[in-house]
Amino acid sequence: MRHVFLSLLLMVLAGPAAANADVYQFESQQEEQRFQDLTSELRCPKCQNQNIADSNAPISKDMRAEVYRMMSDGASDQEIVDALVARFGEFVRYKPEVDQRTILLWATPSVAVLGGLLVVVGVVIRSRRNAGKEEPMSAEEKARAEEILAELEQNRNA
Repeated sequence: MRHVFLSLLLMVLAGPAAANADVYQFESQQEEQRFQDLTSELRCPKCQNQNIADSNAPISKDMRAEVYRMMSDGASDQEIVDALVARFGEFVRYKPEVDQRTILLWATPSVAVLGGLLVVVGVVIRSRRNAGKEEPMSAEEKARAEEILAELEQNRNA
């Protein structure tokens, strides 16, 4: 009885996902793998951070169909990506090419890490320089500290 319940539950949960899946015919396993690679490398313009292979958005379905059509017409991977970038913008790439528009995007992580390392090195050097320069408390500072401690002791005992 338990297996029947689990089977029914799986069919109910998998039904909508199976109904939403695209069905494309490929000539070989390599073509299917190429399609999967292309659709997983392209971002859905509607979704925040989901590739077109996993997205259920209508725009992603159209993009998958376009990838399949262009593959069937003999287009190379670069031609397919370029066509989709021309149509939807650079956003559809997870890894945009390095050019004048994207150099800041690619350089920012390296600059941030380098800046962080420089700050750490500066703090370490400064702390080593100041380690031996600590001056003892003056007589006034000692007297003031003793007064504060005495006040605290009186407040605690009161």
